[in-house]
Amino acid sequence: MTYLSPIAVGVVYALLMSLLREPHRRRFNAVMVAGAGAAYLSGGGLGGWEFPATALITYVAYRGLESWTFIGLAWLLHTAWDLVHHFKGNPIMPFYHGSSMACAICDPVIALWCFRGGPSLIALVRDRGRRPRAPGPAPAAEQRGVS
Repeated sequence: MTYLSPIAVGVVYALLMSLLREPHRRRFNAVMVAGAGAAYLSGGGLGGWEFPATALITYVAYRGLESWTFIGLAWLLHTAWDLVHHFKGNPIMPFYHGSSMACAICDPVIALWCFRGGPSLIALVRDRGRRPRAPGPAPAAEQRGVS
C-alpha cells in the first residue's frame, strides 16, 4: 500500500482535474503545483534552502500557465524536493514520516499526465468506444473472408 496508494492518488488527481475544461485545467494545475512547491515552507526543515526551492518551483509553475510541459517539470522539481526531505528526515506532514516519500511517488504520476498535455481522462475513456477503427489493411482473417 505504501507505493500503490500514492499512485492511485495521482490518478484520482488527474481524473478530478479532468472535470475542468481547457484552458482552465492547465492554469488551475499551474496554481496547484505552485502551491505544492510552497508546502515545505512552514516546516523549515532545510532552513534557508526552502526559499530558493520554492522560488524555482513557483517560477516554473508560472511558466506552466501557458505550457503543460512546464507544469510537468514543476511536479518533477517538487518530487526532487520531496526526496531531499524524505532522506533528510523532515516529512511534509510531521505526523506521518512517510509523507514525503508518498508525495515523491504521486508527483511523477501527475507529471506524466502533464507531459501528455493534461488530457481529460474522462473524455479519453468515454471516446474510446466511439473511435472508428484506423484505416489500413484488414486482419488476415477478414482478407480471406473468414468470420
